Amino acid sequence: MGKFMEFVKVYWKSLFTIFWPVFPAFIFIYDYSPPYRCIYVVIIMCGYWITECIAPPITSLLPMILFPLMGILSSDKVAANYMNDTNMMLIGSIVIAIAMEESRLHIRIALYVIKFVGCSIKRLHVGLCVVTAFISMWIANTAATALMLPIVEGSLVAMQEQGLLQMWQKPKDATIGGKDEHEEEDLDPTDITMCYYISIAYMATIGGTGCIIGSGSHLAYKGVYETRFPNSPGVEFAKWMMFNIPIMIINGILTITWMQFWFFGLFRSRSRKARAVNLSAEAERVAREIIDQQIHDLKELNFAEIVVGISFVSCVLLWFFRRPGFMTGWPKLITDVKVGDAVVAIIIVMVVIVIPFYPDFLYFFTRDEDKRPIAPTRSIVSWKTIEHKMHWGLLFILGGGFAMADAAKASGMTELIANSLKSFLQNDKIYILIVCIGMASIITQFLSSNVACVTILTPIIMDMSVVAKLHPMYLGLSVALACCLCFLLPVSTPPNALIAGPCRVKGVEMAKAGIGVYFICLTTLLCIFPIWAPVIWDLEFPDWVH
Repeated sequence: MGKFMEFVKVYWKSLFTIFWPVFPAFIFIYDYSPPYRCIYVVIIMCGYWITECIAPPITSLLPMILFPLMGILSSDKVAANYMNDTNMMLIGSIVIAIAMEESRLHIRIALYVIKFVGCSIKRLHVGLCVVTAFISMWIANTAATALMLPIVEGSLVAMQEQGLLQMWQKPKDATIGGKDEHEEEDLDPTDITMCYYISIAYMATIGGTGCIIGSGSHLAYKGVYETRFPNSPGVEFAKWMMFNIPIMIINGILTITWMQFWFFGLFRSRSRKARAVNLSAEAERVAREIIDQQIHDLKELNFAEIVVGISFVSCVLLWFFRRPGFMTGWPKLITDVKVGDAVVAIIIVMVVIVIPFYPDFLYFFTRDEDKRPIAPTRSIVSWKTIEHKMHWGLLFILGGGFAMADAAKASGMTELIANSLKSFLQNDKIYILIVCIGMASIITQFLSSNVACVTILTPIIMDMSVVAKLHPMYLGLSVALACCLCFLLPVSTPPNALIAGPCRVKGVEMAKAGIGVYFICLTTLLCIFPIWAPVIWDLEFPDWVH
C-alpha cells in the first residue's frame, strides 16, 4: 500500500490525465444529446485547467479534437476561434508592449513618475503603484508586472545598500539559541519588501481593468460577447475606458491606502511598522540620488523611444475614436465595412517592425564617412524578438475559450443551464447581480487562469440574462470584472505568481493582505456597477439578442 501511495504521489498528474475523462462520462447514461456532450467537454477542460496536469495552452486545444468528433461543431468552425479579431488584437497589443520594452520607454516613464512623486519609502511605494497601474492599462497585467519587477528590486536593493531599509529578516519561527547567521534564501521578507512586491501584482491587476487590452480576461469577454451576439454593437474601447477608469482609480487609491495601513502602519504613527518606514531628510536625499542616477544612465530620448511613444498614443486615439459614441467613428469616413480594433493594432505592428531603431539612413549621403552606415539598422522590433516574447499560450487559451463559448451556444448547453435556473432568475436583478459577482469572484481565486474562468462563466451568464430579460452586458460585464479580483493566493493569477518567487512571500501573508483588497474591489464593483453602467450603456433588454 505504501508503494502504491508513493506511486500516486509521484505520478498523480499522469493518472488524473488518464482517468479524469472517465468520471464525467456517466452523464451520458442520463442523456447523450448535444448539450450534455458539450457539458462533458467543459467538465474535462475545467479539471485539466484547475489541476494543470496538462499545460493550460495544450488543454485549450482539446476543443479542436472533441467538438468535431462528438458532433457539436465542425473542425473549420472550431479552428476559426483560434485566430479571430480579438486574438489579432491581442497579438497587436503584445507587440506594442514588446516595442515599449525594446525601446525602454517604460523605464523612462517609470523613473520620471517616481522622481515626481517623491523618494520616501511611502511616496516611492505610491509612485511604483501608479506607474504599474498605468502601464498595465495598455499591456497585459502579467507583462506589466514582469516589467516593473527589476525596478522594484533595484530600488529596494539600492536603499538597503545605503542602510535605509532591510529587505529580509530572520524567520519569526526561528529557534532561540540557533544559528545567528542565515542563508539569504532562508530569510523572510520584511513588511517593506512584501508591501512593494505584492502591491505591484495587485496594482497590475487593478490597472488592467482600466483598458480592454489590459488583461486577457477582458479580451476573452469581448470575444465571447461578440460571438454570442453578432448583431450587438460589441464591446467598444471608448465606453470600456469611460466606465472602468473611475472604478480603477477608486480601487487603486483604496488599495494603496490599505497596503500602507497593513504593512507601513499608516494612521498608526507610534506602531513598530510606522517607525520602520520613516526616513530622515538625508535618507530621502540618498534615494533621490539613486533615481537621478538611473535617469542619467538612460541618456537622451532616442529615436526609437520617440517612434514608440507616438505609435502608442496614435494607437490609443485610433482605438478610442473608432466608435466613441458621442460622434461618428473614423472608420465610417472611410468604408462601410466593419473595421475592428485588430486593424489598428496591426497597423501599429507594421510601423514598429518597418521603422529602424536608429535613423542611420539619413547619414548615407553625408560627406563624413564616419557617420555613413555600412549596413542596415535593425528595426525597432524584429520577428525573432516577437517569436521569442509572444504569449503564444495565451492565444491558445483565448481560442479554446472562444471555441467553448461557440460550442455552448451551438449545442444549447448555456440555454439548458439558464432554463434550469428560471426560479433563481425571477428574483430582483440587483440580487441576481450580487450572487453572480460573488460567485465569480470566489471561483477565480482558485482557477489559475482568469481567462479560463471568464470563458467558462460568461456564456452561461449571458444566456441567463436572456432568460431573465436582462441586457447581456449587465450580468456578463460584471462577472468578467469579478473574475479579475484575484488577490488571495499566489496561484490566483499570473501577476501574483510572478512576485511570489523574488519576494518569497508565504501564501498566508498574501492572503492576509489580499483579503482587504478583495473586499475593497468587490464592494466598489457592487456599489458602482448598478449606478454607473446604465450611464455609459443603454441596458434595456435589446432586440438584437434574438
